[in-house]
This record gives sequence, C-alpha cells and structure tokens, in this order.
Amino acid sequence: MFGIDPGQMLGTVESMQGSSPSQQQAPQGSSAEELCNANAYALESCNALSSLNDTWGPLFARANIPFRQPTLNFYQGGTRSGCGAASSAMGPFYCPADHGIYIDTSFYDTMDRQMGAGGDFARYYVMAHEYGHHVQKLTGLAEQVRSAQQQNPRQANDLQVRMELQADCYAGVWAAKHRNLIEPGDLEEGMRAAEAIGDDTLQRQAGRRVNPESFTHGSSAQRMEWLRRGLQTGDDEACDTFADLRR
Repeated sequence: MFGIDPGQMLGTVESMQGSSPSQQQAPQGSSAEELCNANAYALESCNALSSLNDTWGPLFARANIPFRQPTLNFYQGGTRSGCGAASSAMGPFYCPADHGIYIDTSFYDTMDRQMGAGGDFARYYVMAHEYGHHVQKLTGLAEQVRSAQQQNPRQANDLQVRMELQADCYAGVWAAKHRNLIEPGDLEEGMRAAEAIGDDTLQRQAGRRVNPESFTHGSSAQRMEWLRRGLQTGDDEACDTFADLRR
C-alpha cells in the first residue's frame, strides 16, 4: 500500500481523529459553506477536497492506517500556519504540523496569466498534489524523510525532490480513479501545469542557470513523468519514487 513497506510505516503513524474538511482564516462566524462559496476558485477547491477525502479515505481503511481529513485554509497575501509565517509568493503549500492545505486562490490567476497553465484540471492538480503531501504525513513517510535529511544533509534536496514527485504521482492516481469525469483537454492542462512549475523551467524564467543540485521539486520532465504515471496506472503502489534507494 502506498508503495511503502507497511511494517515500516505503521510503527510511526499516530492514531488520529477526523477533523472538519474545510476551514479558513477569516472573521469569526464564517461558516465552512460561506468560505467555500467566497469565490469560484474556493468552491472548486472545496469540491476537490471532498473528492480527495472520499478517494483516499477508503484506501487508508483497507491498509488499516488511521486516516484524518486535512483542513483547507484560504488566505490573502500572508498567513500563519502551524509551520510558521507564509506569504502568497510561496504558492499553495501543505503544513504537516497542523495537517493544513493553504491556498491564496489568486495563485490560480498567476498560473493562468504568467505560467500559461490555466484550466480547471490544472487547479485540481495543484490541490491533489498538496493532498499527496497529506498522504505522506499520514503514512509516516514525511517523518522518515525529514529524519533522513537531518542525518545526511547532502542528500536532503534529492529526498525532497522524491517527495514532491511522489505527490505528483498521487495527484495522478486520484484523477485516474475519476477518469469518467475527465474532459477533453484536461490531461493537457495538467501536463502544462506540471511543466510550468518544474525547477528547471522556473530557474530559466528567473534568468538563472539551471542547477539540478538545487532542485527541490523536480524538473519539468520529471514532474510530467510522475503525474503521467499516476494517471496511467491509477495505482498508488506505482508512486514509489524511493524504490531505487532500497535496492
């Protein structure tokens, strides 16, 4: 399950209780419904989160791994999470400390206008990728990787890239399990988004020399490859980006 040795995983997973599927930093009294209906992007994100919960929950149940839903937090400009202060310049992120997915929905306009990565499937890919990090947190993989990074700092970037590529693959797995809802052009939107946020592409756009040793998320080709792998297989076991390290 999840392409990881269950015996290795279960010893590090805490018993967790379910939580509210969507929250947002907003004035007191705002209901989840009001937050999700704040704008079209917010509603889309909430719907995606509901689908992701419905998809991953049963997989965890079959693997006998405790499952909890992440929280969805919308913000504008800047926010504080369980992982510290953050600004919208960071883009969407997942905080393992509070199991929160954080999104400034204006990022989706940036994807469309500046990166050429618009479309609903591109946005779903972003949500599903961040949810993939939640999966890694619940299985215990995230903690294992952090420990390995501390023990071997020279390998830290490589391990981080593998985490990101696995989250891309998990996003593809989720989409594959809802293949009946995929419309013409959706897959192309997802691939354009994966290409646009590859480390090498971002470094070139910033006028910098491409430096693979500084990658933290993977090249455009790698991100497209692992998203495609998840889409083609629909199998989370195909998302083991750490396999060669165990040979």
